[in-house]
Amino acid sequence: MTRFLRRRAVLALAAAAACTGALAQSPEWAPSRPVRIIVPIVGSTNDVLARLIAPKLQEAIGQPVVVENKPGAGGNIGADLVAKAQPDGHTLLVGYNGPLAINVTLFDKMPYDPLKDLQPLTLAVKAPQYLVVNPASGITSVQDLLARAKEQPGKLSYASIAVGSASHLTMEMLKSAAGVHITHIPYRGAGPAVTDLLGNQVQVGFFVPGNVQQFAREGKLKLIASSGAKRFPSTPDVPTLAESGFKDFEATSWIGFLTTANTPRPIVERYHRELVKIIRSPEITQRLHEMEFEVVASTPEQFGSWIRSEIPRWGKVIKETGAKAE
Repeated sequence: MTRFLRRRAVLALAAAAACTGALAQSPEWAPSRPVRIIVPIVGSTNDVLARLIAPKLQEAIGQPVVVENKPGAGGNIGADLVAKAQPDGHTLLVGYNGPLAINVTLFDKMPYDPLKDLQPLTLAVKAPQYLVVNPASGITSVQDLLARAKEQPGKLSYASIAVGSASHLTMEMLKSAAGVHITHIPYRGAGPAVTDLLGNQVQVGFFVPGNVQQFAREGKLKLIASSGAKRFPSTPDVPTLAESGFKDFEATSWIGFLTTANTPRPIVERYHRELVKIIRSPEITQRLHEMEFEVVASTPEQFGSWIRSEIPRWGKVIKETGAKAE
């Protein structure tokens, strides 16, 4: 190689290295104004999770992070707000089974498509639910509950955190499997649902542990079964529904973070990285384990695949039970 050609090669390599260095040092995306986290329900573990994450996310991205509750239509109102937001990284959604998977079949018409109009960031947590009763009802087991429901069809009522929630559909699964009628009373969040359960205005319901465990410890509520494949470690005396005569019965509640579809990839990657770091931090992981959540902290692609698998899974339950939005 001539001296001239060698010099050109060296200059080309130097230029390439300079470009690579400049790209490597380019600043990562950051929001330019406050970020909203929309929670499409009131007083639930979704809300608790959002408020655990928000201050940590605010520290990470350097802008205020505000949690806003936008309940209604089984979570559709809040989810639709995010689906129709500007795809600029300033609006996030705390999504769960209802508005992301269940409602696709439960509602005759949806204002958004969860697969096309929302961008997954991370599936944060999953958890089975407890089947819970008010002790004043006199019900002490699954068998007691079903016997009472058969003796007095429609007299017992159950609370759900929202139409189309796992809290709603899991009870419909049990009613269908047992051949009983228990009246559905939907609420706008876990707070009012649990309040009426404590007051015995409703007698039973399915709730994730974080909503009811403290009341169970105080003797104000009674846990009679769980909807997971195995018993909760903290309550080894509470059987699963599969152990209570309903083979292969399993229903999982889950919560994740999303933003608007068509959000640029650098924004998606920044939020995914920060959220996973926060969720997996010792402090937050401990809090989530105290609420009996399984920490997932998935990739955006894994969360998208999860939603796609959940839509037909819950759709099958809805079609078999005949459940409809009320």
